Amino acid sequence: MTISDITRPVPNRVIVEGLLELINAAGIGDQRVTILIATGMHRPSTPAERQEMLGQDLLDRCRVVDHSAQDEVALVPVANDPPVKIQRLFVEADFRIVTGLIEPHFMAGFSGGRKGVCPGLADMATVQRFHSYKVMADPGSTTGVLQDNPCHAESLRVARLVGVDFLVNVAIDRQRAPAAFYCGDMEQAHLTGCRQVSDWTTATLEQPADLLITNGGGYPLDQTFYQTVKGMVTPLAAIHDTTTVLIVSDCAEGVGSPQYTQTMQQWGRNWPGFLKHIEATSQVVKDQWQYQMQTRTLARIGQQRLRLVSDGLDRQVQAQLALNPVLGDGPAAQRCQRFIDSFTARHPGARIAAIPEGPYTMVACP
Repeated sequence: MTISDITRPVPNRVIVEGLLELINAAGIGDQRVTILIATGMHRPSTPAERQEMLGQDLLDRCRVVDHSAQDEVALVPVANDPPVKIQRLFVEADFRIVTGLIEPHFMAGFSGGRKGVCPGLADMATVQRFHSYKVMADPGSTTGVLQDNPCHAESLRVARLVGVDFLVNVAIDRQRAPAAFYCGDMEQAHLTGCRQVSDWTTATLEQPADLLITNGGGYPLDQTFYQTVKGMVTPLAAIHDTTTVLIVSDCAEGVGSPQYTQTMQQWGRNWPGFLKHIEATSQVVKDQWQYQMQTRTLARIGQQRLRLVSDGLDRQVQAQLALNPVLGDGPAAQRCQRFIDSFTARHPGARIAAIPEGPYTMVACP
């Protein structure tokens, strides 16, 4: 069975313990069960993260393996045109279970379902194709949309190639506790969950905001700037051309992967040049897609109005990013409040929207 990695607040223990109870009741012992951490192209999990996700009891009961998109030995072809390789342990399993979290996703419409296979268990080339410039540039690759979404379509196509025998997806509440489970057929259970999560997580504004206050989703999602970008892009429907977006995020683990960090250092604030570059080449650098998605917000409001408040990133690092950091004395909470106070003093009639759940909230604005 697959589980999400530490970047997703999934109640993995609850899910895995429940599945093992059913599996054991069917006469299948724990020694025959492998738990695959569907990392996609994220880094491997640490021992401490495995403890947090599963606990020692489950780690002792079952084999736990991190997927690696670059480990050719651990991959097996499932298609040739275009080539697709998937984690061998999953493909060769007698029964394939995918678990995950359904939440709004700024590229694929919603997380969960097919994403547990692609990008979760796919090879690097497949993940890069899944996140190519063309796919990311398509306006259909956006939050809350599955119909005509090329990102969703490619992910689903790959998952169908492999086949999933059973799906367990969960929706969570504000306390990160399970709100609902969606189990059964990979596609139908996922669609049911997406419809309900859409109803639960959509907020409607009468008009776009002049100041939009949001965040990176809190722990564990906001530990890198890479993941924080989701909070910048998800509320695009709630902003106009002169909106100021204020995003607060921890970023305790830094900018992101070495490749993403290098991309940000190379292009810095020259996001138009970055877009022209990736459009002109077929080469897809790991994690470039996150910067490409950030440019949707930059194209709307510019760098000066995209404000970041973070204690986890060095000031010199923040100065290299395509945004306008909120610096000064005191911790992030104090700097954030000072910024809001100053903005409201200068714009007493401003429309202000706050999104406490960050990228987990979809916004509709007629």
